Amino acid sequence: MSGHSKWANIKHKKEKTDAARAKVFTRIGKEITVAVKEGGGDPTSNSKLRDLIQKAKANNVPNDNIERTIKKALGGAGESYEEVVYEGYGPAGIAVIVEAATDNRNRTAGNVRSYFSKYHGNMGQTGCVSFMFEDKGVIVIMDEDGEIDEDKLMETALEAGAEDFSGEDGVFEIYTVPEDVYAIADALKAAGYTLESAETSKVPTTYVNLDNEDDIKFMSLLIEKLEEDDDVLEVYHNWENCEG
Repeated sequence: MSGHSKWANIKHKKEKTDAARAKVFTRIGKEITVAVKEGGGDPTSNSKLRDLIQKAKANNVPNDNIERTIKKALGGAGESYEEVVYEGYGPAGIAVIVEAATDNRNRTAGNVRSYFSKYHGNMGQTGCVSFMFEDKGVIVIMDEDGEIDEDKLMETALEAGAEDFSGEDGVFEIYTVPEDVYAIADALKAAGYTLESAETSKVPTTYVNLDNEDDIKFMSLLIEKLEEDDDVLEVYHNWENCEG
């Protein structure tokens, strides 16, 4: 395969601590709440909700958590979130996309803008960097004990319809077209693999290296502060030598 191992900057997602995993649950819960309020609680008629239920299951969210979230949203409980996307530049022109779900746009926009300016970047107009990313499905499988047969996994993934595959340091990344990610995740689970995560992601078409120590420090802080913000769902960027 073409070995796009740097493709999705998932390096920092690999050490998912319990706290980070809890945040994933919270994020998916917010996304489900938004989807239910927009299109109702029936996944057969609400395709966005159907995808999110698959996403939740692929990310090991317990079924009763999912059902509870849908019930709450249907009952009018749960905050009224809307999804917003911000785009901008980090130090040295690193492209950054921030996806958020918020009950207060002004607060979220203000916070995101302040992180950009504090860490030597700037928030831009919608569309200023999104053309540098492609939407992909990304499935991550961990192989800490070295027990997975890479060729067999690759064959299973490609037969299930995956587009690309890479493996290094006990971590396998499988790339798909966005709409196939959960079906392929299900096929891998059915074949006996345990998934670390499965989600749609924005993958940079080009990467930027940072050599200047200040740029590296500020870019690391920018990512960290954005990810710590409760309103932020995802942060995508095209920093190649990301150590985060």
